[in-house]
Amino acid sequence: MKKIVLMIALLMSSLWAVSVGEVPKSVTIDGDDGGLVAGGAWNSSMLSEKVHVLFYVDPDEKDTNEAFSAALKAAAFDRSKYASVAIVNLAATWKPNIVIEALLKSKQKKFPHAIYVKDKNKVLVKEWDLKDDSSDILVFDKSGKVLYTKAGKLDTAEIAKVLSLIKENF
Repeated sequence: MKKIVLMIALLMSSLWAVSVGEVPKSVTIDGDDGGLVAGGAWNSSMLSEKVHVLFYVDPDEKDTNEAFSAALKAAAFDRSKYASVAIVNLAATWKPNIVIEALLKSKQKKFPHAIYVKDKNKVLVKEWDLKDDSSDILVFDKSGKVLYTKAGKLDTAEIAKVLSLIKENF
């Protein structure tokens, strides 16, 4: 009986997982769960009309994909075709939210083209089955379909692949 329950639980969790080639289920982060650093709700339906790169990051892992971030900046993609979203998993760290939120407000002012989002309750870990305590990278096409996903550090070959994928989908 325990095996059957475990298999059903695994099947259900895979239904929530983000899969390449699919538009993930709609998710909103708002209120007690967090939201846009600039104010208001964030909804995954915002991942449309442009190619989006989404970073879902534990603050303790903020430097894990620094090489990828630098490569994106160096690529200087046309902002009318490309956007970036950084969602910070505040529940994944011991650091006080007030400190992280102040840093995020500063980053939002410094990088106004990026969208910064606070996730105070691991919403995307629960709803999209993203890896907790990690640095997750997801790329979406203009329709919101997932083109690429990876939890952890991208190596040099993966960085080149993702940059190419972004260009191909303009």
